[in-house]
Amino acid sequence: LKCNFNMDINDTIFNGGNDLHLEQNVTDDTNLSSTKSCQTRVVLGEGSELNFKEVPESGELKEKGREIEEYVNGDNISVERLREYALSEGGFVNDYLRLRCWPLLIGVPISGGEPLSSEESLRSHPEYSQVVLDVNRSLKRFPPGVPYSKRVALQGQLTNLILRVITKYPHLRYYQGYHDVAITFLLVVGEDLAFRIMEKLSTNHLRDCMEPTMEKTSHLLNYVYPLVNRVNPRLCTYLDKSGAGTMFCLPWFLTWFGHNLNHYKDVVRLYDFFLASPPLMSLYLTAAIVIFRHEDIFSTECDMASIHCLLSQLPDELPFERLIADAVDLYDSFPPEKVEIEVRERAKREKEERERAEKEARHSAADRKKAVTRLSVRAHLERLVPRSKTQLVLLAFSIAMGLYAYLRGEGGGDFPVR
Repeated sequence: LKCNFNMDINDTIFNGGNDLHLEQNVTDDTNLSSTKSCQTRVVLGEGSELNFKEVPESGELKEKGREIEEYVNGDNISVERLREYALSEGGFVNDYLRLRCWPLLIGVPISGGEPLSSEESLRSHPEYSQVVLDVNRSLKRFPPGVPYSKRVALQGQLTNLILRVITKYPHLRYYQGYHDVAITFLLVVGEDLAFRIMEKLSTNHLRDCMEPTMEKTSHLLNYVYPLVNRVNPRLCTYLDKSGAGTMFCLPWFLTWFGHNLNHYKDVVRLYDFFLASPPLMSLYLTAAIVIFRHEDIFSTECDMASIHCLLSQLPDELPFERLIADAVDLYDSFPPEKVEIEVRERAKREKEERERAEKEARHSAADRKKAVTRLSVRAHLERLVPRSKTQLVLLAFSIAMGLYAYLRGEGGGDFPVR
């Protein structure tokens, strides 16, 4: 297991096992939570190559698929019934049914739509270059064997649907990882429906992630440990002692795990689950995963780098059906309002610790500056001190000549007479 980990004391740059880091631009002495002059940009790496290998459906899943198809072809379709299908084992079974069910589940019209934005208006968006850059780096998330011309067309569609959303809603800020969510919907339902779904999610489930700063997102990540603590207090204490924090799960939250999973089947299965669930359910799934991996965590050295490295690397074969059930149980037992007080307390401690670290860093920087100044003065003085008899004679002669010139000037050309 390899993990590149580096973190400075101000949290201005963070590198994790999934090539995640934060870039923070601060115009004054504000900290990460400032909403006025601090902008933090999440930078995700390319992610691992997505495996699109199809898994044969079991007899039970085939039967479930036939039942779902019959249901959506009928009248009086109930969102609650669709939720039951999405949450039960296998979700919507396959992408053909997801194309039918996803729009119905979240109330998006399958047909119709609005006029497309002009190419010129999309290119003029301030985030255009960043979106294009991210889309061009997402080749590993497309199915293998796709002809070059089709891949280019898909990348163009992905760029357009992202820009259409953030152009229509200028208060929403694009973030890296948003394209990982969009690409999944594009592959399953096509550009037009993907736009409508992303439009709906961007003003609902993903809204907190699209604010100008990371303040709200950072606050929401604090739900994970209180949930872990309710089930396994010893595990939570161990994680707190390590100081690993919650940055390991930031890409999971931002991309609905789409950036970090290796198998396409797992990505779309989780999207079934999240579309049928409240906005914070991805954090409950995160807590369920952490609890599930308690043995791995306890067998890892209790320090920040080791624990972060372990947690940021999702195992290749996680039992997602079990974990989904665990996450639902967690949500039913400890809904957000029941742990909100603990979340606020943890966020407050985190802020105080960050401010203390920033203060210590400023003092340390000031002390280093003073030390450098002292060393510079000392070095300058050392150059003036004679190190040999010859240098001593020359220094004495120079001083004597200077004194002689001064006294002649004071005495009008002669030494004063006593």
